[in-house]
Amino acid sequence: MNKKIVSLLSSCGLILTALIWGFAFVVVKDSLDFVPPVYMVALRYTIAAVILGVILFVIGKLKILNKSYWVHGIITGLMLGSAYIVQTIGCNYTTAGKNAFLTTVYVILIPLIMWPMYKKRPGWIVFLSAFIALVGIGMLTLTNDGSSLSVNIGDILTLICGLLFALQIIFTSKYSQDENPVVLSWIQFVTSAVLAWICSPLIDGAFEFVVLKSSKVLLSIFYLGIFSSLIAFLLQNVCLKYVVPSLASLFLSLESVFGILSSVIFLHERLTVVMIAGCVLIFAAITIADQFGEKK
Repeated sequence: MNKKIVSLLSSCGLILTALIWGFAFVVVKDSLDFVPPVYMVALRYTIAAVILGVILFVIGKLKILNKSYWVHGIITGLMLGSAYIVQTIGCNYTTAGKNAFLTTVYVILIPLIMWPMYKKRPGWIVFLSAFIALVGIGMLTLTNDGSSLSVNIGDILTLICGLLFALQIIFTSKYSQDENPVVLSWIQFVTSAVLAWICSPLIDGAFEFVVLKSSKVLLSIFYLGIFSSLIAFLLQNVCLKYVVPSLASLFLSLESVFGILSSVIFLHERLTVVMIAGCVLIFAAITIADQFGEKK
């Protein structure tokens, strides 16, 4: 297939991923009233790991697993699982819209992290974008009356999540050049699920599984497991093979736009003028970094 067509389809795949994730912020926020955050991560990635594992077994793809796959899959899986654990906990302490927007700092972090990795200093435009993004984050975390800066634990956890996502995107892009991204995704799902099941009783304590009898809760968990985890991350990891990380991160950052729109529409969250201005600055920084930053 023509390289431009593959690139275009991959870009569309990343935008679809962002749309699925954007709506997931609302699902997570709404479900946290019933399911503790780390248990939620454990359940969604268990669903994704089981479904994809069965598919790969049936088509015989698990036969290609070797030490390299396991090492790379576990490394990126730990990044992925940790990112979702801190993000989901953070969603307990901040709004779904802010959680969505603050997560996208990974777009600015990616070129900065790749600097020492590839010994290539980013252009000045990247640093300008980082400054603009920081100003935007500051405006987004202002109190409702806009008079004082108030960064809560949810905002901090979400920023940590952004760092972990940046690492996961960089290393998945690197490893998927030589390895099957679908098989790599399965190991990431398994690792994330195992990590979450280990951490859930330590962080969340006991969990009454009886709540899973609720059709509303089950629908949310299966949406997160099948669409937001299985389908979205398969799309991301496959498309990262054909789109450079800097451009991919711009498309994926659209989850913040979809997230904040869905939180306003479905959760009726209120945005102040200052917060909207902060969102605009962050998205402007993301766009500038991609459009004028260095490409491969």
